[in-house]
Amino acid sequence: MSAPVAAGAVGTGRSTAVAAVVAAGIAAAVHVGKAPIAVPLLQADLGIDLATAGALSGVIAVLGLVGGIPAGALAVRAGDRRTLLAGLAALAAGAASGAAGTSLSLLFAARFVEGLGFLLVTVAGPAVLDRVVPPTGRNAAFAAWSCFMPAGMAIAMIAGPHFADWRSLWWGGAGVVAMAGAAVLFAVPAAPAGGRPSGRGLAADTAAVASRRAPLLLAAGFALYSLMFFALFSFLPVLLMQRIGVTHGAAGLLTALATAANVTGNLAAGVLLKRGVGRRTLISAAALAMALTAPGIFLPVLPDAAAFLLCVVFSAVGGLIPATILASAPGAALSAASGPIVVGLAMQGSNLGQVVGPTAIGGVVEAHGWPAAAAAVGAAGLAAMLVGRALPPGPDR
Repeated sequence: MSAPVAAGAVGTGRSTAVAAVVAAGIAAAVHVGKAPIAVPLLQADLGIDLATAGALSGVIAVLGLVGGIPAGALAVRAGDRRTLLAGLAALAAGAASGAAGTSLSLLFAARFVEGLGFLLVTVAGPAVLDRVVPPTGRNAAFAAWSCFMPAGMAIAMIAGPHFADWRSLWWGGAGVVAMAGAAVLFAVPAAPAGGRPSGRGLAADTAAVASRRAPLLLAAGFALYSLMFFALFSFLPVLLMQRIGVTHGAAGLLTALATAANVTGNLAAGVLLKRGVGRRTLISAAALAMALTAPGIFLPVLPDAAAFLLCVVFSAVGGLIPATILASAPGAALSAASGPIVVGLAMQGSNLGQVVGPTAIGGVVEAHGWPAAAAAVGAAGLAAMLVGRALPPGPDR
């Protein structure tokens, strides 16, 4: 369903393009991970509580609640490479504005701009991969792409404690996406001219995607996964500091370790899909495992080391879900033109979970303590399992 690969984007060139796209995603995810690790710094400087910190973590995804499908349509009309570069530019501008801001309201506004950039990057990245990678390599390419979130968050968790204050962390994030933009300019070929759908055709494709069962179920599954993942990892540094008593730096390293475990699930999904394991099996089994580990993480029933090990398992097994959903999205499209729109709808679901998870769990923890989070995460896991079982059977493409 992809256009022919442009001249020069073969062999090593294609691998370089894939690496540049994945690097762009990782750079974007740094801006998601920087907020959780900066919570103690933000509390000290701005005096915010955990609920406000959760909202600050989630606001980057607010635009994605309504913008996923339009972003996919933009990638079709403007071109995936241009959209990817525009997203990186918005991330850099938002981070710089937040660092230079003088109030909490300006910081929230800057995070909204970062949310626009993050949305464009996460929709355009898969569109570029679908264009430049041949069908035989797409499961592996999408598995690599799905690593961008845990990898970027892990980098932020490791690097964050080394910054003297949250503003310097924001400036560092702006520099990271600027470098990623330069890599995309150098390595990613432009799409062939022509062949883009008319506005009327694009509107018809969008309406068709929004009314089909498979894309809607993929979006629902992504929403529930993101709710669970960000419900834990938006507050894991604070949880570790309060429950285990580790330092800020140690909390960052431990959170980075647990977050990076998600990559193993991402990559394993590519291998398992290639070997014929069904997407329904992968999504439902992973969701059930996340639900079952939640009580041991949030309830004070296990030793500290065992509870942290469950965080690693939660992350690693959960990584099967986003990789499977992203690999399945192009196959759920009616045409090549509607592929980015399906990805946009899936990301819309992901952003819903990113907003609801941190904000809801932050409020619940403030009101009732950490154990109250177990029920919410467990229920979301069971719901995601049912969504996985409801997906239509068949090949991913």
